[in-house]
Amino acid sequence: MDKLQIDSILVVDDDPTLRELLVDYLSGNGFDVTAVADGIAMRSVLDTHPFELIVLDLMLPGEDGLSLTRFLRSKTHIPILMLSAQSEDVDRIIGLEVGVDDYLGKPFNPRELLARIRALLRRQDHHRESQSPQERQHEKFGPFTVDLVGRRLIRGDDEIHLTTGEFDLLSLFVKQPNRVLTRDMLIESLKGYDRDAFDRSIDIRITRLRHKIEANPAAPIFIRTIRGEGYLFNPAGQVHNKTP
Repeated sequence: MDKLQIDSILVVDDDPTLRELLVDYLSGNGFDVTAVADGIAMRSVLDTHPFELIVLDLMLPGEDGLSLTRFLRSKTHIPILMLSAQSEDVDRIIGLEVGVDDYLGKPFNPRELLARIRALLRRQDHHRESQSPQERQHEKFGPFTVDLVGRRLIRGDDEIHLTTGEFDLLSLFVKQPNRVLTRDMLIESLKGYDRDAFDRSIDIRITRLRHKIEANPAAPIFIRTIRGEGYLFNPAGQVHNKTP
């Protein structure tokens, strides 16, 4: 199973003391932790960083945790552990109904939080491993289905023709969504196809691929350019306000 070497966790909580505590404690237990204070910052960091779990506070300034959970569930199945100082059953029930995977009331024992995080990650790993070969060989994004075994890109009833190089590039992207891939990483992974000492083939191939999958190749929503870093594949096709 393809997996990041270190589990990446995003903490969303407006309490700076608690954020610092969680970053220190979870980092000390082997996790890569990013912490932000609100939904705006959460949306921004999710644009460029992949996470395997989100610890989300219910009571946040501006957009609350329930609203953010609805947003997340419209885009991803990443596990969500909700924190709340409120203990009424109704909050827990609503959270679970909108897609929260687990719920922990404040104040809490950090060791219990750690145990719950590990349990959620184990459950997520088990789900991936239990997928059938048929499920694992097909990846979906927007209106498209990528048949990784048959090497086909399908939209509805139509197959979209891709060259060998274009399909190899698309396969790399769909297997590593929401992760910035540098040009060097792409060239190394695709070596053997159109490579030279001053390689611009990746950029050319991305341009060709965008013309086949983007409604507006000049303003791509699936394959985005991250200035100074590389490219990021965004299967949700979220519109971004930065110039690609």
